[in-house]
Amino acid sequence: MSDITPERGAQNLLANCAHATAGDRLLIVYEPPEYGYFDADSVEIVSRVAKSMGLSVETVDVGFNPDTPHLPVDLLKRFETADVILFLARLGDQLRFSQMPKGKKIIVSFALSREQFGSGFSNGHHDAFMELKAEINSVLNTAQEVRFTCPLGTDVRGRPEMNLDPSGDTSILRFPMSVFTPVPAHSFSGQVALTFLTGTGSKYYECYTTEFTHPVLARLDQGRLTGFEGHPSDVARAETHYDRVAEQFEIDRNFVHSWHAGIHPGCGYPWDMRENYERWGGAAFGNPRILHFHTCGAYAPGEISWNVIDPTIVIDGTTYWQSGRFYADRLPRGSEILSRYPCAAGLFAHPDTDIGLRKTG
Repeated sequence: MSDITPERGAQNLLANCAHATAGDRLLIVYEPPEYGYFDADSVEIVSRVAKSMGLSVETVDVGFNPDTPHLPVDLLKRFETADVILFLARLGDQLRFSQMPKGKKIIVSFALSREQFGSGFSNGHHDAFMELKAEINSVLNTAQEVRFTCPLGTDVRGRPEMNLDPSGDTSILRFPMSVFTPVPAHSFSGQVALTFLTGTGSKYYECYTTEFTHPVLARLDQGRLTGFEGHPSDVARAETHYDRVAEQFEIDRNFVHSWHAGIHPGCGYPWDMRENYERWGGAAFGNPRILHFHTCGAYAPGEISWNVIDPTIVIDGTTYWQSGRFYADRLPRGSEILSRYPCAAGLFAHPDTDIGLRKTG
């Protein structure tokens, strides 16, 4: 894909996701870079492109509140005078399953930096990935069996029981669009191979991530965690992690809510995941190399995520993901969609396989 720039990524967000037009009022709700999540450049890039498109732009710093995220009254008043509200802040992600003001275009950006705005992740036409999402949802909605595996021993199967009305997904707009609608886990069973546990970005807590010395198998039975298998010290670490988080938030410890896989081959993560698991969890999950479960809590997105690396996903006998590579052209309308969006087709031909994994030792 030629001419990939941060400015084109911002224009894709504003024109193709927000459908903003000259005269619209854009409010950018941002988190400053000292929190180590969003960079210092994204607000400036989006503001500059918005003004070039004839939009009026206001910005407001909301900082970061890990414990009690909420929409302050003064911020809600500013929402009233905006046509488009863009969150370059974790507040939008924290509240994405909550009630946002009605009648507003509210967008949460999962592009966190100049690098990501200037990559295929943000430059791939937004409509292409909206159409691919709808196509995958349709396939899952009629599927009789889904089975997914991974090189470390994941083996899960079930029949999807999709909820494709608006209550089945977050109501705000996401940019870039990088996953399909979460598949409820209550009809899935098997084992999930894990090398770490980390949060979901819903709440933030001490000991947010637990790494294992050897892969651990989480046992899943009809949407319930029934236990862990593996090295005894790793199993103990996993059980303790679940006990602590469930007790802290008084939530259903063993509830496994849903899962989804990444659909955006431009969703690279060019940093070491271990340097900031919170940032990794909020930015990398859209890569097809990651299948992501929401667990611990009977609500989306739960408080502990399971991340399966390099999944193979077979739906009614057709392999759509093979060892972490998503073959969108195997969808019923996949080839037709990609033919209309050559920028997206180029990303599928040359996927970004960097998801922040770094060899240790």
